[in-house]
Amino acid sequence: MINERSETELTWNNVKKIAGRVVAVIVPVAMQFLWYLLILKWLSKAAGLLSIVLTVLSFLFVLYINTKREESSYKTLWLIVILTFPVLGAVMYIIFGNNNTAKKLEKNITKARLHMDYELPDGEKCIGELEREDKRLAQSVKRISDATGFPMVKLDSAEYFSVGEEMFTDMCMELEKAEKYIFAEYFILQNGKFLNTMVDIMARKAAQGVDVRIMYDDLGSIATYSLADALKLGEKGIKCVPFNPFLFIKSQLNNRDHRKIMVVDGRVAYSGGINLSDEYINIGSKYGHWKDIGFKITGEGVKSYTYMFMEFWNAFSNDLIPHDLVGESFEKEGKGGDGYVLPYYDSPMVDENVSNTFFSEMLYAASDYVWFYTPYLMLGDSLFDAFIRAAKRGVDVRIIMPGIADKKVVFRLSRSYYRQLIEAGVKIYEYTPGFVHAKGCICDDKLAVLGSVNLDYRSLFLHFECSSIFYDSSIIKTFKTDILDTQSKCKQRTLEDTKRGFFGRLIDGVLRIFAPLL
Repeated sequence: MINERSETELTWNNVKKIAGRVVAVIVPVAMQFLWYLLILKWLSKAAGLLSIVLTVLSFLFVLYINTKREESSYKTLWLIVILTFPVLGAVMYIIFGNNNTAKKLEKNITKARLHMDYELPDGEKCIGELEREDKRLAQSVKRISDATGFPMVKLDSAEYFSVGEEMFTDMCMELEKAEKYIFAEYFILQNGKFLNTMVDIMARKAAQGVDVRIMYDDLGSIATYSLADALKLGEKGIKCVPFNPFLFIKSQLNNRDHRKIMVVDGRVAYSGGINLSDEYINIGSKYGHWKDIGFKITGEGVKSYTYMFMEFWNAFSNDLIPHDLVGESFEKEGKGGDGYVLPYYDSPMVDENVSNTFFSEMLYAASDYVWFYTPYLMLGDSLFDAFIRAAKRGVDVRIIMPGIADKKVVFRLSRSYYRQLIEAGVKIYEYTPGFVHAKGCICDDKLAVLGSVNLDYRSLFLHFECSSIFYDSSIIKTFKTDILDTQSKCKQRTLEDTKRGFFGRLIDGVLRIFAPLL
């Protein structure tokens, strides 16, 4: 077990895993660099003419970026890079900065979707019922449903977990009940009590004929999980594939699978911010108490999470999920009884930045309060403005952040947003006992969003994420109680805390420019 091994051994194993990946990348990168040098040497004979051509092209490229419908902070970063390094900057933008970088991923996922003969429930009836109660909210929810293709459905039941330990226990209980299939998809896997306990159950279930599949993000797990670990799962009857493998420097390397999903037999689905690693159940955490949250749902919303997993699995594995394995669960109708839910996922493949848009609309539509959990705070201009406008018109806007940082540079950058938010009336709290990894928000006692989305650029614009919008459900009251309980263990930040000297403000300003890359 990971908690029984020395910290030195763990660190060395992580270093070896990272080093193995880096070595695999060095050769192709070196070849690319040599190729560029040869091209430049050949072009040096026409340096004068080339300089004029590149200057004109850089100017046109800047105009092109400036007219694109993107966050201004993102455009500012790339404009600075291109104006400073015209050739290199333009190449970097084409490879890493353009929405088209996800095209290959989109091709795989679209192909998988076309071969999936499953129909999700019709959500128009539920949105119509919501419209009779709150037309403005119904408009926002319909926009999310239309943009993602996932319906709002009636919720049979929802259970909220205020810490990872609670969710871990419940997940193991549901795994023991599995009869047909277990689907798990996580950003981080790490051997230890959490993962190994679940793998032991999954292996027993696989031996009984249950179809068990695990997908993990290859870059997210680069220091904690290797191909050798995945092959060991295969020996136990558990099918395992990495998402978007980190093998070469490529454009879609920037687009990671940050989703957290587990589905058992189409009966229950789990999601939230919790990965399959021991720190999420407060074993071996280096950052004090690890505060994270998750949830479990039953009913028709489970179909959406099943569909999400199948779509990604079939896109990146040759071992496709057979129709007869899950078909029956798609045919069952939920009974409802605990409000409504709209599970969906964000994708860098589309122009609509769904969660960013919905959070902004919640802030603009709120009349009483909007409260957020987030481990990181790096906002684009549109969402930043929405926070400030909501607070200035008298809405109770709160953000709960970590008290102990897991990434010091990112934490400093997050704090650089505090002053303007606090001046506008936003209340910011830092969790004194440790690190907050929870992600979610609640609005006016009637709506909550729970999932994997951080309030940072990567989550809001670059990663694949998943969330659920809950309306008129019992989970909203439980979530609110947990936020208030967590807030009681926090320190509220004041304007006095945000004071910086000249050089401090200068450093913050530079960090803000590069926020989209962090």
